[in-house]
Amino acid sequence: MAEPVRLSKLMAERGLCSRREADLYIDRGWVYVDGQKVDTLGTKVDPGCDIRLAAEADRQQRQRVTVLLHKPVGYVSGQPEPGYTPAVALITRENLYARGGGPAFHPAHLKGLAPAGRLDIDSTGLLVLTQDGRIARSLIGDDSEVEKEYLVRVEGRLGEEGLRLLNHGLSLDGHRLRPAKVAWQNRDQLRFVLKEGRKRQIRRMCELVGLKVVGLKRVRIGRVRLGDLPPGQWRYLREDERF
Repeated sequence: MAEPVRLSKLMAERGLCSRREADLYIDRGWVYVDGQKVDTLGTKVDPGCDIRLAAEADRQQRQRVTVLLHKPVGYVSGQPEPGYTPAVALITRENLYARGGGPAFHPAHLKGLAPAGRLDIDSTGLLVLTQDGRIARSLIGDDSEVEKEYLVRVEGRLGEEGLRLLNHGLSLDGHRLRPAKVAWQNRDQLRFVLKEGRKRQIRRMCELVGLKVVGLKRVRIGRVRLGDLPPGQWRYLREDERF
């Protein structure tokens, strides 16, 4: 018989919600395991059990928003150091992309809005900020299989061996990198497709093969593209869009 596991951990692993949200739902009595309400934090269950959320939890999840921002250079994606501006500061009514679709802007959409992944201060492109723990986990969890695509302008010479190493053969911080898809987009620009996001990963990968990055733009996360979203503006993730 399988070893019992913490209910909140199992809920997060199944993509039902984040660990923090799971504890909240359990505490409110919104979680049913094999048809029985569970409202005790720390409860352990059989890993093969059936887990269902009450209508209140489903309703709360549907009200959470996810936004797509075209981050310009000069903004940090996470918690800023003194003198730096966080990208979330750009999520204002004035910066909402008029042709983006989605709900009407409401200040409540800013509460708990957090970046799902990083984009360096000197990089531009698609940044996802969300109130939904399920989306955050799908994009930045250790087991995430969501692709991130970048266009990277470089200086320097890159031979066949260097290109091979970029695709599969480099290590950072003592950890072997997951296989990537790297190819020339044009004479001075590479196209990177990654399924991980170590700190300044692309810039450091390029340094290892003798290249200098002079421009980096993220153009896709999963099935969602940056498209014609102008720099500094944002839009809501639409109901018909999935990463």
